[in-house]
Amino acid sequence: MGGGSAVPRYSQIVGELRRRIEAGELAPGDRVPSTREITRQWGVAMATATKVLTELRREGVVHAVPGVGTVVTAVPTNPAAATPASTPAHSPAHAPASPVSRAARPARSAAPARPGAPSDATAGGQTGLTLARIVRAAVLVADAEGLAAVSMRRVAAELGVATMSLYRHVTDKDDLLVRMMDAAIAERPLPTEPPPGWREALEVAARQLWGLFRIHPWLAPALSLTRPQLITSALAYSEWVLEALHARGLDDQTAFTAHLTLLNYIRGLAQNLETEREAEAQSGLDSEEWMDTQESAFQSTLDGGRYPGLARLAKSGYDLDLDGLFEFGLQRLLDGLAVLLGKGDTSGD
Repeated sequence: MGGGSAVPRYSQIVGELRRRIEAGELAPGDRVPSTREITRQWGVAMATATKVLTELRREGVVHAVPGVGTVVTAVPTNPAAATPASTPAHSPAHAPASPVSRAARPARSAAPARPGAPSDATAGGQTGLTLARIVRAAVLVADAEGLAAVSMRRVAAELGVATMSLYRHVTDKDDLLVRMMDAAIAERPLPTEPPPGWREALEVAARQLWGLFRIHPWLAPALSLTRPQLITSALAYSEWVLEALHARGLDDQTAFTAHLTLLNYIRGLAQNLETEREAEAQSGLDSEEWMDTQESAFQSTLDGGRYPGLARLAKSGYDLDLDGLFEFGLQRLLDGLAVLLGKGDTSGD
């Protein structure tokens, strides 16, 4: 009998990527090559590339982040020694914090309450139930499982109290939702002083809002453009943008229209975060794995020659990155506003 059998190709690629992670070449939060990048770099079939990422996920060294792809887990562990724990998701360049992992929830500290609301210092009966605790529990459920998982009964169960006791502090679920949004946005207040240029000011607000939607994927679909909820902490964002544009000579009507355009661009893009999370939970596949299942049908459609532009793109590959898409769209919107403001040089002064 000869030596051991040859190491499978997928195992070789897994070993190479694991080595790069352990050496720090791929840091926690960095994207690892997608299945398409693996097929191009190593010349393997899509099925092999998929097997590579599946094995790395099984080992716990990477995990999928909706809208970003597969990223390095914060503390790679040996699968035999791994225990369930929350792992920070990919943190985009302009969003200091990351989405809450569904694997586990963080410690339940009190959430900021709306003006005039009772704080944790004020006991809400013998249980010590307070509005802040209720809101915080609801936010944690929504962060971990989506807004559909939030109900009065579920929140009460999380707090270990009777469902009816919640109604001493909130009117109904709609009232709770508004308070959840208020608390979530209040977590990241805008700076006390805006930067001098209008463009820089709008970039600060836009990136901060995108970061909030990243942390709380349920927040974007919960906000309504046509029936805006009274969310006190969100008013600061509106005022920030209005003042930045008014200072450059825009009338209030036009400035508010520009504000809504920017807001809805960010909100619209961010809604993909929650829908992708729901799709992944229902299908058991992340976006890359799902795309792999569609590749054959998509390619057969392109082979007819009717869509040469898409065929070229399919051949070269395109890896969707919502953070990159957000930044690209933000800059193009601001370029357009610069023209409206008579600043065709887009300097933002």
